[in-house]
Amino acid sequence: MTRASANNSVNTTKQKRERTLARRSLHTPVGVLRVTADAIGVVAIERVKQLASIDGDSKANRYAEKAVGQLREYFAGKRRRFDVPLHLKGTKFQQRAWAEMSEIPYGTTISYAQQARRIGNPRATRAVGTANGANPVPIIVPCHRVIASDGSLGGYALGLAMKRRLLALEDRN
Repeated sequence: MTRASANNSVNTTKQKRERTLARRSLHTPVGVLRVTADAIGVVAIERVKQLASIDGDSKANRYAEKAVGQLREYFAGKRRRFDVPLHLKGTKFQQRAWAEMSEIPYGTTISYAQQARRIGNPRATRAVGTANGANPVPIIVPCHRVIASDGSLGGYALGLAMKRRLLALEDRN
């Protein structure tokens, strides 16, 4: 196989994989968010500058649209828990941290230390913070509900201003 045909094969595989992803974006009180989904579930939520949609396969489209609908309900104060399928890739530790975050009730917060204890690893406070920072689907997996033990906000991958706004939104509702 020549180098050119090998590159074409890799590019074709990458293009097929990208076509299976669906992307939908929406305006929210915290900016424009883009939801990316595949045929298994939602894989990412990111802050972007402008609205754009890309069709994927039918399941990916359905999951992306469902997530956008649920996010709209959340920001309107009508949804407190998400039930859209997720397809999260991470280490076993990250998966445990994300699963625990998903159990934090709307409008409440826990500390990183509490989260570490809840996943059975009380000394892993910093590792929990790192795992939370790698959460690919913020809001749906509510990493904004985890704060420092002293009551300060700690960190947030999408910025502390956004974390403050999400917590204030939940506090109002």
